[in-house]
Amino acid sequence: MEAKKPASTAAETSAATGATVKKTAKAPPHQVALPNYPSVRQLSELLSVSSIEVIKQLMRRGIMANINQVIDFENAVLVAHDFGFEAVALPVKSTRAGARQVSQEDKAALRPRPPVVTIMGHVDHGKTKLLDAIRKTNVVATEAGGITQHIGAYQVEVDGRRITFLDTPGHEAFTAMRARGARVTDIAVLVVAADDGVMPQTVEAIDHARAAGVPIVVALNKIDKANANPERVKQQLAERGLVIEEWGGDVICVPVSAKMGQGISDLLENILVVAEVAELKADPEQLAEGVVIEAKLDKTRGPLATILVQDGMLKEGDRVLAGSSWGRIKAMFNDKGKRIKRAEPATPVEILGLNTVPQAGDRFQVAADDRVLKEMVQQHQAEKETTKSMSLSELASKISAGEVKELNVVLKTDVQGSIEPIKASLERLKTEKAKVGLIHTSSGSITESDVLLALASRGIIVGFNTSVEPGARRQAEAEGVDIRLYNIIYELVEDVEKALRGLVEPSYSEVVEGHAEVRAVFGSSKGRKVAGIYVTDGRLYRSALVRVLRQGQVLHQAQVDSLRRFKEDVREVGAGFEAGLGLEGFYSFEVGDIIEAYRREKKAG
Repeated sequence: MEAKKPASTAAETSAATGATVKKTAKAPPHQVALPNYPSVRQLSELLSVSSIEVIKQLMRRGIMANINQVIDFENAVLVAHDFGFEAVALPVKSTRAGARQVSQEDKAALRPRPPVVTIMGHVDHGKTKLLDAIRKTNVVATEAGGITQHIGAYQVEVDGRRITFLDTPGHEAFTAMRARGARVTDIAVLVVAADDGVMPQTVEAIDHARAAGVPIVVALNKIDKANANPERVKQQLAERGLVIEEWGGDVICVPVSAKMGQGISDLLENILVVAEVAELKADPEQLAEGVVIEAKLDKTRGPLATILVQDGMLKEGDRVLAGSSWGRIKAMFNDKGKRIKRAEPATPVEILGLNTVPQAGDRFQVAADDRVLKEMVQQHQAEKETTKSMSLSELASKISAGEVKELNVVLKTDVQGSIEPIKASLERLKTEKAKVGLIHTSSGSITESDVLLALASRGIIVGFNTSVEPGARRQAEAEGVDIRLYNIIYELVEDVEKALRGLVEPSYSEVVEGHAEVRAVFGSSKGRKVAGIYVTDGRLYRSALVRVLRQGQVLHQAQVDSLRRFKEDVREVGAGFEAGLGLEGFYSFEVGDIIEAYRREKKAG
């Protein structure tokens, strides 16, 4: 024993001086106690390394995580090992005064919690009416036009067991939370009308739920209608990869009628069955953490936030950090508006006391004291940029370094018929380092929902013969989501293949210069058709690159051939002015067509 003492002392001396010492087989690793599901922030604090370094190690294992994301114990152990630590399953979270210090494996510490369920589906398939039937309250009658206007969170009790429902206005809100690092939902209930079948928004909801990795329970609604055709709907679901149990699959499908109240109890029982299989548990003895569901500024009470407690026990008076907002909880209300003093895991509550209004999807954490809260605020500000998406070139670099195993792609095309050949070509692409993951495919223009899905999945958007809606373009620029537009399939496939091989060169981004509307069509002296246009925003100039859009579809892309005002050639026309416009090789203008002018700029990464 004495012979080993000098070596140990030398190692300690080197550590104290900051020298880098390579570990040998004889040097025992440091021990670190990890919770069952630590967040990236917690793990970085426990290992005394920056959260950026933890994120890098996770990326090398193909896990795309941000600072607030929760990871499983097995991956946390591997990351700890990368930094020279031996991980053990012991409590490391801050606990309240008097709370028991117990092992995560101690069954007394982890208690079953209610499942958190999101209702998703097409806009008029009865999502809110179904929730209304479940809650036995009339929500629809109090909302404008019968459409859900905000995100709500409610709890119901079934045979002594509780279920928490999130009532979202659509899968966009669901994915917006994921984009901000919030794993909110345990189960997604997909509402499909038996008389209407699978619609485009139904397909989007399926893709969003799959991308989130949550089990799907199908609620086959409106079975009371005379033209209901459940078998046809089941076939459509199977075509989308949702094979129900009676057809030999693993997806639970429950026939219901929200209007008549049929099948509601069966649906709730099946939700509880899925929850039992998932073994959802939390530790109410810990300091609370969770996610912001919605927030608003009340004229009399100030910032109000509806939050979902995911772990721990939230108490009135707790110091809370929610995204960039912070404060001390002055009052807390449950989903029925009753003031409460504490909230258990999987409980939605409205809190009062934050300094500003947080955003939906922001993580919230309780700090042990004011000093810890201040440190958490500072760290959040310093590391806020870690949730940004990556460009195709950046992803190619990560793939080349072995840090990313899958290139997630949202594919949008001009028509439905273009999807299959492109999809088949992309799915064939595979290297020893990575493969393509098509998380959503559909026809039409690129929307904000597509941007959110790409952001949440840390992927890119690929468009073929389609356009980008202005709101989607602004959001993509703000969030750093890469949108690639193509007119030739082989160029699209070639670029994605290069990304998989880590060979992508700096790309070109499009900057929209302006839009004009075709208000008249004239014949010219040369027998060609010229468009009489009104510039609605930005500017159009001679020799500009433009695309002709008709009902959102790209008809033609060309250069401006002629631009005239009052028979005079002009260099450019600004917003609010009319002009005559001719394009190279295009003479099929129609009144109502939109002319979008743009330029291409080379960008690094």
